[in-house]
Amino acid sequence: MSAKKGQVPSVTKQTETAVHAYSEEEKQAFVDHINDALGDQALVKDLLPLDPKTDSLFKKVQDGRLLCKLINHAVPETIDERVINKGPKLNTFQATENHNLCINSAKSIGCSVVNIGSGDLIEGREHLILGLIWQIVRIGLLANLNLTIHPELYRLLESGEDISDFVKLPPEQILLRWVNYHLKNSGSPKRINNFSGDIKDSEAYTILLNQLDPNQCSKAPLNEKDLSKRAELVLQNADKLGCRKFVKPGDIVKGNPKLNLAFIANLFNSHPGLDPLTEEEKSKLDEKLFSSEGTREARAFCLWINSLGVDPFVNNLFDDLRDGLILLRVIDTVHPGSVDWKRANQILPLNRFKRVENCNYAVELGKQLKFSLVGVGGVDIVDGNQTLTLALVWQLMRHHVLSILNSLSVDGKHVAEEDMIKWANGVVANSGKSSKMSSFKDPSLRTSKFFLELLDAIRPCVDWDIVTDGSSDAESLQNAKYAISIARKLGACIFLLPEDIVEVKPKMILTFVGTVMSIGLKAGKH
Repeated sequence: MSAKKGQVPSVTKQTETAVHAYSEEEKQAFVDHINDALGDQALVKDLLPLDPKTDSLFKKVQDGRLLCKLINHAVPETIDERVINKGPKLNTFQATENHNLCINSAKSIGCSVVNIGSGDLIEGREHLILGLIWQIVRIGLLANLNLTIHPELYRLLESGEDISDFVKLPPEQILLRWVNYHLKNSGSPKRINNFSGDIKDSEAYTILLNQLDPNQCSKAPLNEKDLSKRAELVLQNADKLGCRKFVKPGDIVKGNPKLNLAFIANLFNSHPGLDPLTEEEKSKLDEKLFSSEGTREARAFCLWINSLGVDPFVNNLFDDLRDGLILLRVIDTVHPGSVDWKRANQILPLNRFKRVENCNYAVELGKQLKFSLVGVGGVDIVDGNQTLTLALVWQLMRHHVLSILNSLSVDGKHVAEEDMIKWANGVVANSGKSSKMSSFKDPSLRTSKFFLELLDAIRPCVDWDIVTDGSSDAESLQNAKYAISIARKLGACIFLLPEDIVEVKPKMILTFVGTVMSIGLKAGKH
């Protein structure tokens, strides 16, 4: 273990190819969180509690059950737990299936897992495991930091700011604004711009806790000059609110950004301290928020782009693509070598003229790839036109799916949408079943029974005793959740939601069938 003054102590481990370090404090905080969050879960009761002072975490995650449960704690119902391989002694094949399910489900909630495979988790690679756990924990802590779940966040809008601008903010920025809102209301000049250096003296924490509950949390810690002792007094106040989690005094004084972000996010989730909206304010807010369908489709496209490992991470589809650079990187990823980077403006910040040039080039490349982009210009992407941005990104995603299938084609033929339907029907028919799909709009797909038969034909994996007829939306939704989790368990990277299947959204269903087809072709189902 090594640590310089002012830094977080770390553990250094050497593999055959590299030396990796991880924070002992972070490991202990994540272990405490897992014990607290999953301690009463029957599926992992034989694995818990973990000992924060040992490396038991890295051994206990090796069969995949713990990470699958952690994902469902962060974003409930992401994984249909009926699909998880259970039992205290899973073999390597069963553990690999669980980790496939874990990794593909992690991608579906927004984790960046480009360089993590099931083998890394089975081998207990510490830095990769902690990196994945932090992403899962962070997503869970920040999941409620939006206007849909907490409309009272409307209070954080600044003078002259529009709601459409506010919803584009990353959750970390909203959390900082929440802290500063309470600091301002206290009359203090103190403000924070990060979760590291700005909180080391515990002043912001002392004032924040006092604002949230003045009866239980006094400002007395500010009278203590020793920063470590002051931090301990702050955490004693937090304990009175049931929020002494993630940080120890040393983590505050040293300014560990991950753990302090987690501490503040947990505090917000428990005690937001914002006045409810009036009916007039609620009405104004509802008018401004996106429609649910547009948001769902944009969410899927964001997750797909992020799964490609494109930098930077995309949080808001319509805002983050406006300079054209991410679009060009996506195009170069799905069609390698197609972008002439000498034509791209890459030195940030870009003015509007250079953004339009980049987006015009992206549209030009799209037309070269035979996309239907009539009436779409670079200026539309720069202006954040939702309909036209979705049209371009959808065709990129479709091209990517078909490119993967073309690479797996035995006879080298170009794969078209009709071929995907023909393949799926053929695989199901060869398994002895009679169901068919006529198109990606086929209403019968809403029950997911065809998809379950397709997956079971690729590898027997469906427990038919728990599959329903799908006669109601609720039954169809359960089947859809089951089908998505099985596909991920088999190794498919799926971004559609169960609702997309039940509502028979043809674009999303095409991506689902295409991804399942790639798994099937690899398994020899031609």
